Amino acid sequence: MKDLSYQAVMQRKNEIMKKSVGMDYDMFESGSIAFDYEAMMKDTGYTLEDIIRIQKGFSIGDTRIIELKNITELARKCAKPGKGARIFLKDEASNPSGSFKVRRAATSVYHAKKLGYKGVITATSGNYGAAVASVCAMAGLKCIVVQECFDSEGKGQPEIVEKARKCEALGAEVVQLSVGPELFYSVLLLLEETGYFNASLYTPFGIAGVESLGYELAQQFRKDYNCEPDVVVCSNAGGGNLTGTARGLKQANCKAQVVAASVNLKGLHMASDGQFNKKSFTTSHTGFGMPFATNPDRSDVPRSAARPLRYMDRYVTVNQGEVFYITEALASLEGLEKGPAGNTALAAAFYLAQEMDENQTIVVQETEYTGAGKHINPQLSFARDNGIEIFFGNPQDEVAGKNIILPQHPSMIKAVDYNMEQLRKSYIKNKVAGFNKPTAEDIKFLSEETKTNCDFVLRAIEELNK
Repeated sequence: MKDLSYQAVMQRKNEIMKKSVGMDYDMFESGSIAFDYEAMMKDTGYTLEDIIRIQKGFSIGDTRIIELKNITELARKCAKPGKGARIFLKDEASNPSGSFKVRRAATSVYHAKKLGYKGVITATSGNYGAAVASVCAMAGLKCIVVQECFDSEGKGQPEIVEKARKCEALGAEVVQLSVGPELFYSVLLLLEETGYFNASLYTPFGIAGVESLGYELAQQFRKDYNCEPDVVVCSNAGGGNLTGTARGLKQANCKAQVVAASVNLKGLHMASDGQFNKKSFTTSHTGFGMPFATNPDRSDVPRSAARPLRYMDRYVTVNQGEVFYITEALASLEGLEKGPAGNTALAAAFYLAQEMDENQTIVVQETEYTGAGKHINPQLSFARDNGIEIFFGNPQDEVAGKNIILPQHPSMIKAVDYNMEQLRKSYIKNKVAGFNKPTAEDIKFLSEETKTNCDFVLRAIEELNK
């Protein structure tokens, strides 16, 4: 009989992960800070061409790029003369399961079946769970989705409850938990008990699956518009969306600036029972985006393949009211109802387009399906029920957990830059903690991780030692 206490299960984490992913992470370690990231990515055994072929077998990909002509015109009315880039979005909601995350799921599920696993397990608030459930249904594998859904009073966020319905509709067994540390523990227990494959969001299989999105985006844009996008905006939470997309753009030799966008939930703690239902966004927010950028290996695998600081050129935040507003604008001006995650990037793109020239282009690289609890009406109703004030005003005055301020005019939508130097230094601080003398290999690794250079890393370490 194995010891099932929290401490004992966590001590078996690496052993459980090795069996459930089929990958030995120790192979890539240096014994210090650095590890061989590219070798880990290649260890999937699948090329980009293989991944595109696998995804096509599940009817995934070849999603449209849509020019948002009316929203572009609105942005130009808010911009200075000659400003207002053309705004586009890649309609990933047209994939099976309704989001880009099915690209992530396809590689994992295909690999699980190839290795003879009988089922797949994933921990997610929902969109990825629906993606895994969808591909498992096509592949004939069992699927278990583990969700943090409720606070201690049993109140579930409407968006998460809707995603659970979607997962179940696609044939998955959904295990719903209250917020807290038991999520990862519960997943480890299930992996050990069932012997299923771990379709983590953060394995190389998942991130490699998103590379097809960036590659496809670049190739489509060249073909349809005879140019390359100047800016690609990615909704950012755990970093896999941005990482995979940027790697795909790079493989297509596309030089577009990559911008991360998150909803500003400053002051709310994601693992706090009392604050769990004070937010109106369950993903693409700073509660995931910031900590996963500065410490990506906090994920459920020994080394995360989602490493957004390697690829982002800029990080901006928008407020909840601004995302709700642009969601309604997308529906009323373009006839497109989409879920909240992609609209986070769209809110940022609406503002960023006003900084750019009219002959430039900006692309929101994903959309997601909407419906039931994901729609803005139940989200705002739930917010009111939890004591959140909702009114029109200046969204820059919004305080997460206290109010949601819808802009009185679209010109009030602002994307606020986060200090990239501070973000990079925070990452370096987290990595050098406990290491008195980083090696030359470590310094080089940290420069790649932060998209800087060795001099920047050495100066940052010197500041830490003062």
